[in-house]
Formats: sequence, C-alpha cells, structure tokens
Amino acid sequence: MNRTAESEPSLTPDLRDPRVTVAVPRERRAALATLWALAERLTKLLHDAREPLIGQIKLAWWRDMLALLASDPAALPKGEPLLAELQASWAGQGGLGALADAAEAMLLAESGEARRDAAKAFGAALFGLSGGAETAGNRWGLVWGAALQEDETAARDLFAAARAEPAPPRAAFAGARALLMLDRWAGGIAARGGERRWRREGLLLLRIGLIGR
Repeated sequence: MNRTAESEPSLTPDLRDPRVTVAVPRERRAALATLWALAERLTKLLHDAREPLIGQIKLAWWRDMLALLASDPAALPKGEPLLAELQASWAGQGGLGALADAAEAMLLAESGEARRDAAKAFGAALFGLSGGAETAGNRWGLVWGAALQEDETAARDLFAAARAEPAPPRAAFAGARALLMLDRWAGGIAARGGERRWRREGLLLLRIGLIGR
C-alpha cells in the first residue's frame, strides 16, 4: 500500500493543525492530540506496509496495547513514547481498538467497496473518539483512504465516494467545531479530486473557525 511522496497520508486534514487545534477546548487538547498521533502512527504503518502479513503483525501489537490501555494500563511496556502519552490521557478508556480494526480492514481490502467501508470505519472511529457523531467522520475517512492508495483508480474511487457523501448537518458537530472544520476541509479536497489549494483551504478554516460555517 505504498504511496509516492506527493500523496503522503500526512496531507489528510489533521486536528493537530494549529488552525484547527484552536477550536478544541483547552482541557481536551492534550488527549485529542495524542489520539490523532495514534491515528497518524497507524496511518504510517499502512503507508509503509510492503507485505500485508507484516502490517497485520504490527497492527495486532497495537491492538493488544490498546486493549491493555483499557483494561490494565499499568501493564503497558515502557519505552514507547506514544504509549506513555496514551496512558496519560486515555488509561482505562475503551474504543481505541476500533482504529486498529479499521486500519487492518483497509490493509486487507481487495475491492472498492471494502476500501470504502474501511475508510469510513476509520473516520467514524476517530471522529467518535474525538467527541463528534461517528457518521460525521465518513467524508474525512474517505479522503484519508484516498491518500493511502497507490493505485490512481482506487484513489479516484474514494474521492468520488467522498464527494457523493452528504455533508453532515452541523448538529452532528455540537460542541466539536474542530471536527466540523475537518469535515468541511475534507469535503473541499474531495470536491477537487484530491487537488490541494492551500490558500482556499486556509480561508475556509478561518471562516468556519470564526463564524462556524
């Protein structure tokens, strides 16, 4: 699932972008930054995976670690900085394993439908854990999935699916303006088939951040 440099998954809209982070309540910023760092780690794992089996083994390790985080955080191994950050913010909380499950589904997807389902599942899990409605993460997830595709046809299919996905109502983002910004940002990228227009995207984020639409 390797991608070329011009399609790095880091180009997917990220809550840790300073223009988005300012819309996150201060008391939640550290926890959500760590959550999105986990999403980035899993994304990089997919991006770098040359053999599905190796990718599955690495995802299985993360799934086990996230299960320990929920059930027995004191038993987590030392030496992995991201695990330490997760332990500080997410100890005793479940649900993070859904990200690993969706990442594995994307790793193993062999059809357009399977890729679309896996991408939406990843976005739904991430947005739900971030405090929004899970369905609000569908468009973001499809754009995320498109950024991972080596095959241009597969990427176009996911961007097209994101364009066809209805924009979630603002009620789906109650108290989560940062997620609203990410959804609308992803929608704009999908509308252009993945073409980036950085100035326009910046103005969009500024407008939503100031007036909420």
